[in-house]
Order: sequence, then structure tokens, then C-alpha cells
Amino acid sequence: MMLSMHPRCLTSLMGHRLTQTGWWLMGKKVPMRTCTRKLEFDAAHRVRLHESKCRNLHGHRYVAEVTAAARTLDDLGRVIDFSVLKGIVGEWIDAHWDHGVILNIEDEALIDFVEVSDWQHYVMEGNPTAEHMAEYLFNKANSLLSEAGTKVVVTHIRLYETPNCWADYGGVK
Repeated sequence: MMLSMHPRCLTSLMGHRLTQTGWWLMGKKVPMRTCTRKLEFDAAHRVRLHESKCRNLHGHRYVAEVTAAARTLDDLGRVIDFSVLKGIVGEWIDAHWDHGVILNIEDEALIDFVEVSDWQHYVMEGNPTAEHMAEYLFNKANSLLSEAGTKVVVTHIRLYETPNCWADYGGVK
């Protein structure tokens, strides 16, 4: 199943279209089912060129809420087994972000330092802000779930950087 990753309209080659108001098939609205899995991880980052303390390397206890949608429930009455979301998306987070340093590709001196120090790190385009990370995780999760052959799409990511600060990405929650 190929997906367009625009958050306002996720489409598949099977003729289904997911918008902010639900699934549409052949011009008729079809009820949408969603479920959300919470995934927690610890990581360090810094916001390059930040005007305050966040320009320094520091860490957070991140919480990602991954919302998946399906047009129909499976034979057991689920959108997707929560453990499948954890196994696919959570394992990617554990392997790439958890207990590592998430860095801006332009932060060359810090990248050199963490590589020489043999620290786990992940390099991304742009600053690793909650907003960028939520968008990145949205696209990565959809790609991973599609490759795994699931019949769900991720419609929303909420990424908490702290209990009081989060970013949302996606069109439907």
C-alpha cells in the first residue's frame, strides 16, 4: 500500500482516502476507527542557534502518542494490536532515538564529538525540536507500518518534550 504522507489527506492506491473528517470511499463517508499507543524514551538534543539555554546539550524524557487509523476493525475487533504498534514503531525509536543524542545535520562539531566519543546518535535535517521530531516520526511510522503490511495509517503524532510542552503533527486524532 503506497501512502501520501500529507497530514490532511492520507491516500492509498486502493481508492480509500483519509481526511480530517474520516475515511472516504467512492464519494461516501466510511466510519474511521483509531487507537493510540504511548511510547516513552530518553534522549539528548540541542537546538542549534537557540536564543537561550536550549542551545546547550540537554536531555528529556520524551513521550510519543502514536494514533493509528483503519477503515475496519480486524477479526478480533481492533484497529491494530497495541503490541504491533509498540513492536514496529517502538523498536525503531529504541534503536535510533532512545538513550542517544538527536542532532541537526548542520551541527558538525557536535556530530564529530559524539562520533569520536562513540555515543549513540541520530542525525536529522533541521533542529531536533519537538515539532520536527513529531513530523519525522509521523512519516517514519507510516513507512514502517506500510512496509510491515499492516492495514493502518498513522494519522497523528503527539510528542511530549516535557509534561507541559508538546508538539502535534497530523490531520486526524
